[in-house]
Amino acid sequence: MDNQIRAQEWQRLAEQDLKSAGYLLNMHPVPLEIVCYLCQQSAEKYMKGYLVLYGINPPKIHDLNELRKLCSEYSNTFKDIADQCSDLTAYGIQPRYPMESILEEQDMRQALASAKTIQDFVLDFAPEMVPEEQELNE
Repeated sequence: MDNQIRAQEWQRLAEQDLKSAGYLLNMHPVPLEIVCYLCQQSAEKYMKGYLVLYGINPPKIHDLNELRKLCSEYSNTFKDIADQCSDLTAYGIQPRYPMESILEEQDMRQALASAKTIQDFVLDFAPEMVPEEQELNE
């Protein structure tokens, strides 16, 4: 399988996570932790897909700051999403385990905005990650 097809698969999964996060907004009460987790997962998959596009097997890490640094080796503009990566990184682990929730709705809204920013950023630099048939459906 070539790098572009593999990157498109990462993009498909990333988009699915972000759409799922949006869908969960209709639940009452809204599962803040899960929405934040899905936002982190989406951002992680977009950046891993970007690395795959350049023939890099992405590391099995959840730290978006580290992934951003790896992506910066191919485009130094990844520094522009440093804040969003920092905002989301904790959600890759924290919501997966039982503990007292400290998240509020504004945290979730920020996570959604950060994930969308990362999605737009990566796809601006790597539009070939979006399959042609998906482009037609949007």
